[in-house]
Amino acid sequence: MVSVRPITPTALVDELVEAIARRAADRPWTRVAVDGADAAEPGALADALVAPLRLRGHPVLRVRARDFLRPASVRLEYGHTDAESYLWGWLDDAGLRREVLEPLAADGTGRVLPSLWDAARDRATRADYTVLPEGGVLLLDGPLLLGKGLPLELTVHLWLSPGALRRRTPAEDAWTIEALTRYAEEIVPTTEADLTVRYDHPAHPALVEPLRR
Repeated sequence: MVSVRPITPTALVDELVEAIARRAADRPWTRVAVDGADAAEPGALADALVAPLRLRGHPVLRVRARDFLRPASVRLEYGHTDAESYLWGWLDDAGLRREVLEPLAADGTGRVLPSLWDAARDRATRADYTVLPEGGVLLLDGPLLLGKGLPLELTVHLWLSPGALRRRTPAEDAWTIEALTRYAEEIVPTTEADLTVRYDHPAHPALVEPLRR
């Protein structure tokens, strides 16, 4: 059983920052993912966490899952609108682990590559490695991030109702709805995530919390 607590956008950011700070208290680095369909704009929420975390003294590194997609020859092998490929084959999980997540494990080096592949140009980004100082927080955003076993200290899922997902998804991306629906049914990100936010209306979010007995 869960309760749904309406919250303002500002208070949502404050509570997420507090949750991240608690996880960061005894770790050299803290890896956080904001998971959600593109229609939920998870990157915007991740961006909103940057300044408050830095004010608390945590260096922040923003990484976007879209910068770790596989090359087009692999990603689009079955066409540009294949839902199965979008669900399981677009993200370069191995590259994301190798270049970002594993270096920020407790025994890591802190040296990360913030982007790997430019999907629009279909070539390597040639980004430079950067070192995230200890006490730092990684903020990763993107769709379909849960259920892949990615090593993360905190995960936030932005939930959209089926109606909101349809309304807020551009017509040219409507083919992704099938994959996102399967993700909701098969992976059940609302139970995989540490925190779930109902996000049909970003100006009026609501935190989903287990009922206390």
